Amino acid sequence: MFSYVSLGTRDLVRALPFYDAVLAPLGHSRIEDYDPEDRSAAWGLDDPGPHLWVTQPFDGAPATPGNGTMVSFLAQSRAAVDAFHAAALAQGGTDEGGPGLRPQYGTQFYAAYVRDPDGNKLNAVCYRADTEPAQPQAIERKT
Repeated sequence: MFSYVSLGTRDLVRALPFYDAVLAPLGHSRIEDYDPEDRSAAWGLDDPGPHLWVTQPFDGAPATPGNGTMVSFLAQSRAAVDAFHAAALAQGGTDEGGPGLRPQYGTQFYAAYVRDPDGNKLNAVCYRADTEPAQPQAIERKT
C-alpha cells in the first residue's frame, strides 16, 4: 500500500546516525546515494519502496512533527523492539513508552515508542510471541 513515509528534519547530519542506529535492529539500512543534493536520506528498499524518507522541508520552513502522526516499524522479535528503543535513547531520542506488551491492541502486541531528535514519533512493534529463553539451571556448589 505504501511507497514511502516522509519525516522532516531540521538537522540531517544529526538525523543520519539516529536513524542508522534505530533502524539497524529492525533490519533496515540506509539506501546509498539516495539524494544527490544531500537534502534527504532513505532507509529500507530502494524505489519503488517501501522506505522511510527523512528530509529537510522543500519549502525552506523549519520541520515540525505532526500532532497525531507516528511511523510504526515492524519488528521480527521482541528483542528487536528492545534494541530499537535502546538505540533511540542512546542517539538522543526521547522515551514515549518503553518496550512492553500493550494488550489493548492485541494479546501479542509488543511495542516501544520514542521521539527522534526533531520530535517525530516512532514506534516498533512485534505481533508475535517470542519463545521464552531457557531458564539457566541451578548450579550445585560443592563446599
